[in-house]
Amino acid sequence: MSRITLRQLLDHAATNGYAVPAFNMSNMEQGLAIMAAADKVGAPVILQASRGARVYANDTVLAKLIDALVEIYPHIPVCMHLDHGSTLASCVTAVQHGFTSVMMDGSLGADGTTPADYEYNVSITRQVVQMAHAAGVSVEGELGILGSLETGMGDQEDGHGATEKLSHDQLLTDPDEAARFVAETGVDALAVAMGTSHGAYKFTRKPDGEVLAMDVIEAIHKKLPDTHLVMHGSSSVPEFLREQINEFGGDIKPTWGVPLEEIQRGIRNGVRKVNIDTDLRLAATAAIRKTLVTAPDEFDPRKYLKPAMDMMRDQSILKFEAFGTSGQAENIRAKSLAAMALEY
Repeated sequence: MSRITLRQLLDHAATNGYAVPAFNMSNMEQGLAIMAAADKVGAPVILQASRGARVYANDTVLAKLIDALVEIYPHIPVCMHLDHGSTLASCVTAVQHGFTSVMMDGSLGADGTTPADYEYNVSITRQVVQMAHAAGVSVEGELGILGSLETGMGDQEDGHGATEKLSHDQLLTDPDEAARFVAETGVDALAVAMGTSHGAYKFTRKPDGEVLAMDVIEAIHKKLPDTHLVMHGSSSVPEFLREQINEFGGDIKPTWGVPLEEIQRGIRNGVRKVNIDTDLRLAATAAIRKTLVTAPDEFDPRKYLKPAMDMMRDQSILKFEAFGTSGQAENIRAKSLAAMALEY
C-alpha cells in the first residue's frame, strides 16, 4: 500500500463518515502494537511523532521503523504525521525523512511555549503549506491554544505547550476566525481548541459543556463543512488502567479523559482525526508494572514488553472500532506524493 497523505485519508473518512485515530509513537513496541491492531480490524492508521519523539528516537530511526512497518503490513494505508511542528525548519526536516503529513502549530511561537498572534500563525502556516504542498505532503494547522478551561492553564508535552495562564478566548477556537484561517492558509486539516489537553490529567470531573466545549466543534463545522477537523489531547484515560497501575505500585491520581461518546459526537460534526497518546502510555505502564510485581525475578525486557504491546494493541482496536475506522483499509487506494503535488 505504501504511505498515504493525511489529505487522502481524511477525504475518504469524510466521504464515509468516520474518523482516523492518530497514535503518537516513539519506539518499536508502540509501532508494532498499533499496526497489529490496524491489521486485526482492517483499518487505515495515522502514526505521528512529536518533537520529543524525534529527539528520543532520532529521525532516521523513526523513518526506518515506519519503512519496516509498511513492509510488514503492505495492505494497511499508513500516514506518517509530524505532531506539533513549531517552525518551518521542523516541518522541512520531517518531509525530508519521509513524513507524508506535517502539523504547523502556529498558535505558539517558534519556542513552542509563547502564545502567538493570529497574523504570525497565518504567515508561518502559509509558508509551511506552500513548502509541503509542493512536495505533495499534507498540512494540519491549529487555531486557538490547547489547555484547560477549568484552570486556564496551557499544557506541556514533550517541551511543547503554553506555560502561562491563558484567557478563555485563547483556549477556544473562534468559528469566524477559523473560516478566515483556513481560507488564508490553505491547510488540509484544522486542529480546534475546545478544552482538551495533553496528558492524563485533563479534567477534575466527568467533562460537560463547561470544560469540554464540543459546541465549538459544531459551530466550526457549520461554517466549514468541507474542512477536516482535528481533536488533540483526546485520550479517554480508562479507569481500569489507572486502577491496575496503582494496584501494582503506581500513583495516578483520579482523573477523567475525553469520553468516547463525545468523540463520536465530534465525528458527526466534521472531526476526522483524533489524537491518542496517553491511553497507550497507560496501557503499557499497567502491563509492565503488573509483570514486574507478579514476576519479581524477571529481567528479560521481552517478557514485560510483550504484555505491554498486547495492552496497547487492545486499546488501539477499541479506538478503531469506536471511530468507525475498522474495515476501511481495503477501500482506500493511495496516490503518490508526485500525484498529490500536481493536485495541489
